Amino acid sequence: MSSTITIDGFTAWLEAFRARVTENRAYLTELDSAIGDADHGSNMARGMAAVMEKVGAAAPGTADELFKTVGMTLVTSVGGASGPLYGTFFLRFGMTAGSVSECDGPALAAALRAGLEGVVARGKPEANDKTMFDAMSPAIDAMDAALASGVSLSDAAAAARDAAAAGRDATEPLVARKGRASYLGERSAGHLDPGATSTAMLFDALAEVIAA
Repeated sequence: MSSTITIDGFTAWLEAFRARVTENRAYLTELDSAIGDADHGSNMARGMAAVMEKVGAAAPGTADELFKTVGMTLVTSVGGASGPLYGTFFLRFGMTAGSVSECDGPALAAALRAGLEGVVARGKPEANDKTMFDAMSPAIDAMDAALASGVSLSDAAAAARDAAAAGRDATEPLVARKGRASYLGERSAGHLDPGATSTAMLFDALAEVIAA
């Protein structure tokens, strides 16, 4: 178990995320059909397939190169809100991680925080808006708190995973205040947010790779 995540680990994270959104494509689309455009699963599966194709062809050697490729591919290949939001997340993540081939816990947490700030800058979400923010923000707060307490990177990633899952689950009773779902008003309650659900998969994938 390493105290850092290398460029190969980052690539494995992306592949694990791709596998999750592909495997759960129908489920994510089903969630989105209730409160959105019914395309989140297909969009994310297509986008991450394009990402892995580009990454495989380019074989970036540093985090900033890798995540610039990821972010730009998502922005250009994924429709709806998820492409620009995830794309911005990964672009900001890479810019903050920098021209390095591995990150320790604090560097990873800082890059994740920068990604979250990119999502906020682009989408203007707040807590309880029923968006990906409701899974992402608690996850990163949990990672920061875990690292500050002195636990291993693996345990910190597990704490982030668990907080993302809890944040996802907490979106179910919420009334959406952003995006297409907000048009439904009270009828948006009673459904998990698809963006928060895919975000929980992102942190689940990260925890799995770091623990490996």
